[in-house]
Amino acid sequence: MNLPPHLSCRNGHLYISECDTMALGDEFGTPLYVTDEDRIKNRYQEYHQALTSRYPHCRILYATKANGNLAIVRILAQMGAGADVFSSGELHLAREAGMQPQNLLFNGSSKTPDDLRLAVATGVTISLDSTDELYQLEAVASEMGQDVEVSFRVNPAINAPTHPKIATGLASSKFGIAADTIVSAYKAALSCGHLNPVGIHCHIGSQILAVEPFAREAEVLMQVVSELHKLGVVFKFVDLGGGLGIPYSHCSEEAPSVDAYAQAVIPPCKEMFAELGISPEIWVEPGRSLVCDSTLLLTRVNSVKKAHKNFVNVDAGFNLLIRPTMYNAYHEVIVANKVSLPADSTYTITGPICETGDILAHDRTLPKVSAGDIIAILDTGAYGFSMASQYNCRPRCAEVLVKGARAELMRRAETLDDIQNTMVTPSWHQR
Repeated sequence: MNLPPHLSCRNGHLYISECDTMALGDEFGTPLYVTDEDRIKNRYQEYHQALTSRYPHCRILYATKANGNLAIVRILAQMGAGADVFSSGELHLAREAGMQPQNLLFNGSSKTPDDLRLAVATGVTISLDSTDELYQLEAVASEMGQDVEVSFRVNPAINAPTHPKIATGLASSKFGIAADTIVSAYKAALSCGHLNPVGIHCHIGSQILAVEPFAREAEVLMQVVSELHKLGVVFKFVDLGGGLGIPYSHCSEEAPSVDAYAQAVIPPCKEMFAELGISPEIWVEPGRSLVCDSTLLLTRVNSVKKAHKNFVNVDAGFNLLIRPTMYNAYHEVIVANKVSLPADSTYTITGPICETGDILAHDRTLPKVSAGDIIAILDTGAYGFSMASQYNCRPRCAEVLVKGARAELMRRAETLDDIQNTMVTPSWHQR
């Protein structure tokens, strides 16, 4: 297995940066998410270098939905990132992390009136998903007496090679306005008294392992920009979205480099900008590719059972990592305290949830597994904890941030009290 550079084997144990994963599991308990700060910083720098070396007016907006831990958002804010936020909660986190309103885009296909009011009050740019939402926002902005900068999300009808549940640029997707009807939406925005269209937004999907779909997206978007420029729209930014994938299988998958991505999307934008005589910023919204491989989920083996196959029963399930169940997603697994031992048998890693589908890894060849071992599940920094739940009344686990040999909590584990701390007893149940 080809480990990323921040993971290593030392004395038979798996290390993340300078920290022994077994020692982390013993100190903080399991299950446990562990994130390497320096890995996130290095990934951000790769994006920044690849983009700005080709076009200096680029801005990276972190897709906060991938991992909303405040410490992680703060790391990226300090590096200079803005954020793509999809809820009032994500907007709150981005501001708490120190991100400025002008570096944020409030995205989403179904914003509530309260979402719109908060976005207007905060002064962020709002990506609109329909003309219905346009008129709702105009009413809110008028009521609050504020002008708002907006963009529209375009649906480019591009079939990106990814899981159907995370393909967002299909013609049948719930997101965005079709490219061939978007001009009418901008005409409506230009006629509003409190809204100023200053950008355009697109996103074709997640976990895409080729650059060609992004190049096609940029070409479609540039044709729309040309039409809107003729209409009188003055562009401050063109947002290409995100979606670059990572190799979850470290033996069989390859992901394009950030440099290859930048080479695919920047030239068509620069060519159209030069033709139109404009120089807006180019925004991109990486999420998974910034944070995913920075993180391990450590889970301790409760028992091993021989049935029609060898089941390894661990203390984390799809309550903490739903991707294998929801998307049939593959994650590499390593026995953290037996890294250098030879393979012994084929095992299936199962969680404690009362569902047959609570399987984290099917049929993996591993060293002999015993109760008390710790399994490290790789590449869990995106859509891991952020999609976790308290199903089966199981408290969510702690998250630890490491930097070199230092390791500290960035989220404490929930307790049994936390399970019920938002529950209220109806008056007729009270004695």
